[in-house]
Amino acid sequence: MRAKTEQKVKRWKDQRWLIDTVIQAVGMEWDQPRLNYTMYPAGPDAIGDFRAVGMRVRKFSDMDREFAAAANRREIKANNFEKQGRKVSARESYFIAALLYSAARWPIFENNRKSIAYNERMVACYDKFAALMDRPIERVEVPFGTDGKTLPGYLHLPRAPKPGEKFPCAIGIDGMDGSKEIMCSMYGDKFLERGMAHFIYDGPGQGECTYREILVTENNHMDAARAVYDWLSRHPNIDAGRSVIWSVSMGTFFGLQAAAALGSKICGAAVTFVCHEPGLNSLMDRSTPSFKMRFMYMSGHDDEDEFDRFMEKFTLFPIAGDIKCPVLIQAGEDDELSPIEFSDELIGKIQSPKKLVVYEGERHAIGGNNLSSSLGENWFTMLADWCLDRIEAKPAPNERVFINSFGQASSEPYG
Repeated sequence: MRAKTEQKVKRWKDQRWLIDTVIQAVGMEWDQPRLNYTMYPAGPDAIGDFRAVGMRVRKFSDMDREFAAAANRREIKANNFEKQGRKVSARESYFIAALLYSAARWPIFENNRKSIAYNERMVACYDKFAALMDRPIERVEVPFGTDGKTLPGYLHLPRAPKPGEKFPCAIGIDGMDGSKEIMCSMYGDKFLERGMAHFIYDGPGQGECTYREILVTENNHMDAARAVYDWLSRHPNIDAGRSVIWSVSMGTFFGLQAAAALGSKICGAAVTFVCHEPGLNSLMDRSTPSFKMRFMYMSGHDDEDEFDRFMEKFTLFPIAGDIKCPVLIQAGEDDELSPIEFSDELIGKIQSPKKLVVYEGERHAIGGNNLSSSLGENWFTMLADWCLDRIEAKPAPNERVFINSFGQASSEPYG
């Protein structure tokens, strides 16, 4: 990145040496389990690629270089497999390469030659994976706004549809550090395995949208959700009236905005790893400054004071009453990016059936921080089953669930 970019957030500028020191001491997952969640959709075959990157990264500026080198190696493997007619091996390596290129983009908080090139290779590899996959995957461009711009996405179907067949659909919204490419698993996807189509897209400020100058505002993810729903409602193989939203991390903010925008058109909204604090103060000013650097890039801000005023507009509380569908929220008790009290306050403002699940001792990224997530019900399995229940029109629970460190769940009904 340019020095000008590196200097626009005061804490980043002042603490840059400290970040490198921490990375050298504890590794590149100093802020969150980035390697784990990025390689998860690819399964065990990607472990070696990602862990090798983790071992080679010794400072922040190593990250994009090492991810890109690993991605290039995987892309070469995929090309060789394809030339040999080994289609399954080729698609698997193209998928892993796409995830690695996606990760290579993340540490660059500006549009430059490197980041644009990484994005192009990510798209090319994912498209090759899609073309070789044994289930239908459609590259999608959703019209957005009046200036001809589009939101990029992928529609995954669980299998080839029969004539006239329509599938229910899970609509996935990622957070600020990921991309649509990491939202649907190559094999054994939680939603496809339950008979749902899975539509994943980059909303304003996310993934490819930064390269298209589609930047995030305090409410344009609501417009994005309407545009996506309109597109899905016209698709011959999608039953948009049986759709659910699911989202993760910063997507838990965008996902509930989407639920408020779509009202009773959707069957449910399930969000996990919460970002519900009004103004996002803990995320922007109390955690690692990489989050603020990223979000300033996503919103097109260069002036930190102006950005701070912009963030004051970020709150879900005024629109919580507009949510008409059932809601599931999963949170860590000790979430360092959004204290649990704000999710409790938010859910109190939601009038539709709601379920808040709190994992004892867990931080923002549920899993691996406390036995509550390993001994208790897996968060993703719970979320996917909850979504399936909404698709099947089963009565929605109205309760607060606490899963303790022994994996035991206790619940209290909401009045």
